[in-house]
Amino acid sequence: MAFFGSEMLSAVGGVQRADAGAGIAGIAPISTAPIGVSATEAAAAAERGGTFATQLTGAVDEAQRLSGVSNELAIAAVTGDLTDIHDATIAAARSSMTLEVIATMRNRGVEAFNEIMRMQA
Repeated sequence: MAFFGSEMLSAVGGVQRADAGAGIAGIAPISTAPIGVSATEAAAAAERGGTFATQLTGAVDEAQRLSGVSNELAIAAVTGDLTDIHDATIAAARSSMTLEVIATMRNRGVEAFNEIMRMQA
């Protein structure tokens, strides 16, 4: 028998669904969890409401929070109340990078939507 994806081809040519946890003896199945995240952590995140919309909303909220922190530290730096300028620089870089990631996600989403609309036409 040969394996192709999640289907098992028998010697006769019939196709049978392989069990989700099945694999070749001695080889563990491939995890679908993101790199650096265990499968149990990924499953727990999905149960907590890990939908794309929830994740995107959380990312926008985090970007707004980081922007606020960056602005507060920039004001503190200008007024002389900041003891370590590195904090303001790091906060500004984090805020900028987060905003760039969100803008890229938005652009990719719009591109995907436009591509789907072109397919239907």
